[in-house]
Amino acid sequence: MGFSMADTGVVETLLQRIEKVDGGVDSLGVAASLGVDHQVIVGAVKSLQALGDVISAELRSTKHWELTEEGTEIAEQGSHEARVFNSILLEGLPQAELMKLSFGKIGFSKAMSNKWIRVDKSYEGGPRIFRTVESIEDQVREKLLLVKQGNAAQLDEKEKNELKKRKLLAEVTVKSYWITKGSSFSTTITKQEAELTPEMIATGSWKEKKFKPYNFEAMGVAPNCGHLHPLMKVRTQFRQIFLEMGFSEMPTNNFIESSFWNFDSLYQPQQHPARDQHDTFFLSDPALAHEFPLEYLERVKKVHSEGGYGSQGYKYDWKMEEAQKNILRTHTTAVSARMLYKLAQQEKFTPVKYFSIDRVFRNETLDATHLAEFHQIEGVVADKDLTLGHLMGVLHQFFTKLGITKLRFKPAYNPYTEPSMEVFSYHEGLKKWVEVGNSGVFRPEMLLPMGLPEDVSVIAWGLSLERPTMIKYGINNIRELVGHKVNLQMVYDSPICRLDS
Repeated sequence: MGFSMADTGVVETLLQRIEKVDGGVDSLGVAASLGVDHQVIVGAVKSLQALGDVISAELRSTKHWELTEEGTEIAEQGSHEARVFNSILLEGLPQAELMKLSFGKIGFSKAMSNKWIRVDKSYEGGPRIFRTVESIEDQVREKLLLVKQGNAAQLDEKEKNELKKRKLLAEVTVKSYWITKGSSFSTTITKQEAELTPEMIATGSWKEKKFKPYNFEAMGVAPNCGHLHPLMKVRTQFRQIFLEMGFSEMPTNNFIESSFWNFDSLYQPQQHPARDQHDTFFLSDPALAHEFPLEYLERVKKVHSEGGYGSQGYKYDWKMEEAQKNILRTHTTAVSARMLYKLAQQEKFTPVKYFSIDRVFRNETLDATHLAEFHQIEGVVADKDLTLGHLMGVLHQFFTKLGITKLRFKPAYNPYTEPSMEVFSYHEGLKKWVEVGNSGVFRPEMLLPMGLPEDVSVIAWGLSLERPTMIKYGINNIRELVGHKVNLQMVYDSPICRLDS
């Protein structure tokens, strides 16, 4: 605990007063003798108490009578009734003029009660007030002067209560400290340390220092109120946009997925680099999945190893043990595959629009632009005779609702879509085009083994939640989110702006 120069002077003076008196001192008396406010002495007492047993302070309460503001005025100028009496000359005073005076209304009533004045209502020109006695004694003022001089004890309780009813006196409770020497009393102030530092331990200086006792009863700092995370706010906006466009949300509560649904059903070959342990988290328990739709699995195996549906396939030895491996899903497109297979099992095909927003996992080396976990947004539309033009139109509608209007499309490659397009948006903050998503038309090698009709096409697009959040909020808002100025390119390259589709 530290003291300012002024505080130190008061504390030292207080200690010197206590040293000179055996019985102790009263904080009110010390404040009066030093000519300082009582709260200054109370502050000095609190500071000394925080240092340990330097002093002993007993809180005491005393009551005394004080003049109110109106009571102080009467003690100086006289009571209202006396001032009314003194305002009336021998020839009297019109009542209307008396009532214009600040003390006239109250003073008139009291003076009438005391029979000091009378009213002549028959007087020409209106009622007129005359004195009924030659002189008066202003007892109210005299009583208030006694209280002001500290002699309130000379008044009986009835007199005090009458003055209190007139709001001229107030009974005040004053709390003060009776201060005596403590077991560790000293006139020298020794600072107590609030924390033990590594330097104290290293040098051994802690042995010579006095530490402030730890207050286990003290309340902790109140936590800041909660707030919505920017990603969660944008996720809610995405969900609302999808619902406005007539999409239904897919169930994505299965973070664990088999390699069959995550890769094979999407026509992604088993030797694809994404299926390596360097890119995917594999489970050790349970390591393998065992329940699959067997007829569909055989069709998937055939289109991979031999081809079919107009495709020559990949021409490799497809292995069941690879398809069985359980993983943390690398994309929510595995859920889209399940939903499309379920759709294909219906007796009559009906067009659908699905979406999902959920977490996916990649076995990445963590750095400035990569995380092992992020959020993927996915939209899927299945209908007859859909084309790339339909996909571009839906994407324009989707991103416009999000507030991203400047779009460009670039041809790309994906294992399970053909044709495929990367989606770019112009960023006003960075002054350049940045990638915001990936899209395409699902390949027949993926759809036809499921059992979907040949004239049914499925368009889809995916993006990470983190990148559009940065685009939507803009660089200026990102600065506000992190609370300080940052390099624009550093924000763009950071994990919050990462894209994985």
